Amino acid sequence: MNKWLARWAQTIWYTDSLMGRLLSPLSLLFMLAVGLRRFLYQSGMLTSHRLPVPVIVVGNISVGGTGKTPLIIWLAQFLKQAGYRPGIISRGYHGQAKTWPQWVDSQARVIDVGDEALLLATHSACPMAVGPVRAAAAHFLIKKSACDVILSDDGLQHYALGRDIEIAVIDGERRFGNGYCLPAGPLREPVSRLNDADLVIVNGNRWYNGQFSFQLAGDSAINLRSSEHRPLSAFKGSGCHALAGIGNPQRFFNLLTSAGLTIIAHEFPDHFAFQHCDISFDDDLPVLMTEKDAVKCKAFASEQHWYVPVQARPNPDFAKQLINLLRDHHDR
Repeated sequence: MNKWLARWAQTIWYTDSLMGRLLSPLSLLFMLAVGLRRFLYQSGMLTSHRLPVPVIVVGNISVGGTGKTPLIIWLAQFLKQAGYRPGIISRGYHGQAKTWPQWVDSQARVIDVGDEALLLATHSACPMAVGPVRAAAAHFLIKKSACDVILSDDGLQHYALGRDIEIAVIDGERRFGNGYCLPAGPLREPVSRLNDADLVIVNGNRWYNGQFSFQLAGDSAINLRSSEHRPLSAFKGSGCHALAGIGNPQRFFNLLTSAGLTIIAHEFPDHFAFQHCDISFDDDLPVLMTEKDAVKCKAFASEQHWYVPVQARPNPDFAKQLINLLRDHHDR
């Protein structure tokens, strides 16, 4: 999706626009198709593949970023601390490998497996496999590792893979936009789908009864060339460029401005394929970007370029409820 189309869609989806209302009949057709597909899997007319280990699906019902990637990293680390051996599977979005599934570790290439997969594998230090058919990726992962629980990244609508626990992630700032399903709105499934998820967790402060919350925290920057660490406060006063090619770029910009930085914002579509000209400007100001963008820019970055890693910090009750659900699964 190019810049213009991405901005056009965001304007329609997150405002009460006339175009959104005009497209609403198409959303109804989309919703009916989605409901029929889910029914076919639930009724057994289409086959869901069950795995010999519990599967935790982490996804969302909307298009665009919700903070899911840092949450999955936190989940992987938490499960390891709790004594589990988690593995991660993902579609490998925008990966261009010639064969699937693909094994992912810190040495994998972004062009083969995609930016999010490389980020997940690097920070979680868990075995990981990606592929368009998640069940095949999961069997590949189990065969090559000793994992005893699988985290499925962004697989809420991938019903061909059976699941034991569903975690739905919500963007607490943008919520559900205009409330329509695609193409009139940002929803992949109607909001009522959340009633069937085992856990609903909100990125931000706007959560309701029965839901949990998490915050994204980041207070330092790392240089893409030298790996030097600096606190964000070191960038105050002089101004800086801020670029983000994620689902909700404004969240990254808000993180920087809340730290007291004066930024020149550059917004790109999610999973944007950066080139040198996209991150170079006619001044000496530092350029700050997300870590997801940094993995695609490192090869042509200069000393001006920094990335800001973020960590998910969920409500402690979320962790307790997840462990209870896993124990219930093992007791069956």
